[in-house]
Amino acid sequence: MSDYRLRPEVRIHDAERGVRGWPAVLAAVRGRLDELAGERGSRLTLAIECYPGTNMDEIRQGLVEPLGAEAALLADDYAWDAPRVQARIADTITDDRVFGVLSHYTADEFFDAGRVGQARARLSSAPGLSVVFGVGATVICPDPDLLLYADLTRWEIQLRLRAGMPNWKADNADEDALRKFKRGYFFEWRMADLTKRALFDRVDFELETNVPGEPKMVPGGAYRAGLAQVARQPFRLVPYFDASVWGGHWMQRRFGLDPDAPNFGWAFDGVPEENSVILDFDGVRLEIPAINVVLREPDALLGPKVHARFGAEFPIRFDFLDTMGGQNLSLQVHPLVEYAQDRFGIHYTQDESYYILDASEDSCVYLGVRPGVSREEMVADLKRAERGEDRFHDERFVNRFPVRKHDHVSIPAGTVHCAGPNTVVLEISATPYIFTFKLWDWGRVGLDGVPRPVHVDHGAPNIRLDRDTDYALSQLIDRADAPHQDLSDQEGVVIQRTGLHELEFIETDRHWFEDAATVDCHQSVNMLNLVEGTSVRVVSLDGSFEPFGVYYGETFVVPESVGRYRIENTGDRTRRAGVIQAFVRNL
Repeated sequence: MSDYRLRPEVRIHDAERGVRGWPAVLAAVRGRLDELAGERGSRLTLAIECYPGTNMDEIRQGLVEPLGAEAALLADDYAWDAPRVQARIADTITDDRVFGVLSHYTADEFFDAGRVGQARARLSSAPGLSVVFGVGATVICPDPDLLLYADLTRWEIQLRLRAGMPNWKADNADEDALRKFKRGYFFEWRMADLTKRALFDRVDFELETNVPGEPKMVPGGAYRAGLAQVARQPFRLVPYFDASVWGGHWMQRRFGLDPDAPNFGWAFDGVPEENSVILDFDGVRLEIPAINVVLREPDALLGPKVHARFGAEFPIRFDFLDTMGGQNLSLQVHPLVEYAQDRFGIHYTQDESYYILDASEDSCVYLGVRPGVSREEMVADLKRAERGEDRFHDERFVNRFPVRKHDHVSIPAGTVHCAGPNTVVLEISATPYIFTFKLWDWGRVGLDGVPRPVHVDHGAPNIRLDRDTDYALSQLIDRADAPHQDLSDQEGVVIQRTGLHELEFIETDRHWFEDAATVDCHQSVNMLNLVEGTSVRVVSLDGSFEPFGVYYGETFVVPESVGRYRIENTGDRTRRAGVIQAFVRNL
């Protein structure tokens, strides 16, 4: 077992202490309201803007009711009803089980002016304190005397959806988890993040609501200072792990995960849109969505050039795919850029790669098509398999190549691919990971017993037939034992460019060293993983941040604002350490 940390934290310097538990939260809010009453009089408004998925009953019972407000309104009661919301977003949600179209809706579009007027009249007629809480609280009360933001992580939202929570303004408690996630991904979270971005500068308290009955809260100024600090030093995201029908047991053993779980196929260890970050405010640990750092501090985190190119989106993602003792991943293809833009409204597609973190004698990847393959014949064979009439004859249509530890396989969009069994993949890719077209899933059903969806109709026009055997061997597979140009001018350091393909915007360099290596950010945020060795530490060249420790298998982020940094081997110095570094290629 390694020292891999499941709950990494960022200690916030000179932090104003936060509070935990509803009694302390209530006391802090009441204290601030008393101060405001002394300045402005007793007629005050409190708005509690909530991210979709927040438990409104807990907010009501823990905070709203004990405050004894003259008027207390749940914003959701003044929004459109579920059928009307569904009709409005039907083109975004679509009938597909997995895919929708990214929306640009804002919360105010789901409130009628008349009903908002009624709610505002109730608030304004209250002789003392009035409170509005819920999704869209700031639509009803855009300029409150005191503003709280109730937040929670994406993974917690997903767990609540799986447990039966409906989506916002939806009668879908019993709907399958894929459709619920789709609604969040394409609609709710986009809308809520637009609200969040607009409120950053105005929030008086940030309220974390991940654990029922255990809220944590910090003042808005301390929260903003914490986000600014994170964006200027190395940090780790909080990983989460999930089972899969093809899942293996390597992570289970190496990372100390639940030994009684059936498997862990997925590890989201470097996906800021999905992962969280824990900020330690003098002992009060606030776990917030990592996307908050991206939205608040894009220049410092991403770098001005990456920010200008992608907006406030983190374009690189790292995750693990573990099939050690498991099965093949689904055979799949990612959409070409035009298809992704035209069908789903995304700016770029999921170009990706497989870095082989560990392997066995039979490890392999399926990559590209065989020479002379006919699209019509291949699609017909996939369709027969989809209907359950026959299996897909992969040996006729798709290449299968052996892989070894530290090989790196580039997978530009349009390339048919998957990993085989008994392999541990560090997947390095562009961020929009949901856009995967499964072509064949080896006849399996999901963990819920329902046949896993395949997307042959989407996938067929995106299969690049020129990505054949010769193309894959010459352009897509970087063998660890093949000769590499050494890009380093540092003694005792070897830097090897392992990819990605020239059509992909991510560059990856592997740094080998026994003592230490100095690394350049290349005017881009860096995402890295310790792929060989037991531990390293990241050291500032100018003393702007404290030394930052990293253990084997851990993904970590170095913001572009750091510029250059040093990585020191703190493990066995008789063995070289290996770090894979990913950054946005500067065109």
